Amino acid sequence: MIDIKLIRDNPQNFRKSMKGRITEKEVEEILKIDAERKEKLKKIEELRAKQKKAQVTEARKIKDERRKLEEEFKKIDEKWQKLLSEVPNIPDEDVPSGDAEKNVVVTEVGEVEEKESLPHWEIGKILDILDFETASKISQSFFPMLKGDGARLEFALMNFFLEENEKYGFEPVCVPYLVNEGSVFGTGQLPKFKDELYHIEKDNLYLIPTGEVPAGNFFKDKILNEKDLPLRFQIPTPCFRREAGSWGKLGKGLIRNHQFHKVEIFSFTKPEDSNRELEQMVKVVSEILKKLALPHRIILLSSLDMGFSASKTYDIEIWMNGLKRWVEVSSISNCRDFQTRRTKTRFKTKEGLKFPHSLNGSSLAVGRVFAGILENYWDKENAQVNVPDCLKKFIKKDRIERG
Repeated sequence: MIDIKLIRDNPQNFRKSMKGRITEKEVEEILKIDAERKEKLKKIEELRAKQKKAQVTEARKIKDERRKLEEEFKKIDEKWQKLLSEVPNIPDEDVPSGDAEKNVVVTEVGEVEEKESLPHWEIGKILDILDFETASKISQSFFPMLKGDGARLEFALMNFFLEENEKYGFEPVCVPYLVNEGSVFGTGQLPKFKDELYHIEKDNLYLIPTGEVPAGNFFKDKILNEKDLPLRFQIPTPCFRREAGSWGKLGKGLIRNHQFHKVEIFSFTKPEDSNRELEQMVKVVSEILKKLALPHRIILLSSLDMGFSASKTYDIEIWMNGLKRWVEVSSISNCRDFQTRRTKTRFKTKEGLKFPHSLNGSSLAVGRVFAGILENYWDKENAQVNVPDCLKKFIKKDRIERG
């Protein structure tokens, strides 16, 4: 949530700092409602003071007038809250201004070897470890089903990610997969992206789109101790996304599904430490991909390509040898105090209460890394996928072949 003072004090400077994430018309609408809200509040306070000094008969009239104004204020305040809740975070100064074309490749790790391979869904069919047809009959399109060594590889990856993340101090937490409306609002998925979420109307609960949602609410309405920061967590979960309006982009295979596994890493830090924490989280993911020997690149996203709550985001993409293109497997963001303001998460300092900064990242999206391993480790001659060395102790196999 944006601090309204940033808009009030210098609206033109605020709009400029947003780098295209908000229009002049939207800023004007917020200021208009804000002015109306302040005026109503001022009149209510004046009537309250007047009521205290008035005689009984006059006091009743003033009370009735005040109640009418309070009803009007409530409606204006709700509109004010809604407008502010739909304003995205302010991009950092070093974030490029513009759309995805302005994204910057920061570094590339490993060499791309364009050897002969197949798309992962074809490899999965040959090895009989992926079954989208049965999954579609059980559910609907774009839900995966993994069988035999496919399921073993999936869990091997999750266990490997958990083990590696823990080396960097990320404490594992198992969380609810259904969360309430306040939790989804707190991390910024509501109200703007309601159509992307699976909603159970009877209970007014939402299936989590990412482990970021429960993690971001771990300390909702709580006050932390400064000495306890940073707090680092890793959250292994299934994720559920409707991908409304994205059917043309879904394609085949495991790249964009309605359900997938992910290990999320999440940090709460002191404000002065969040820049360093972001770089560290990027390093954590990159080191995992190095151990998997998957060529990857780190990309700084532009202002219009970042998520709603992010002030700065790095995407990490791996090379898919069968698809012959780069595919995102991780997105790591510094949200600064945007989410902690929404969840009212604070920490004690000598100067008083402050909002910690929150950061989140995929470490990693399991299905996409699974797909990358199939395509990059495919051995056409022997019709098998060679298992990366770092996964052998988890899957207890050197190769995946048709049984």
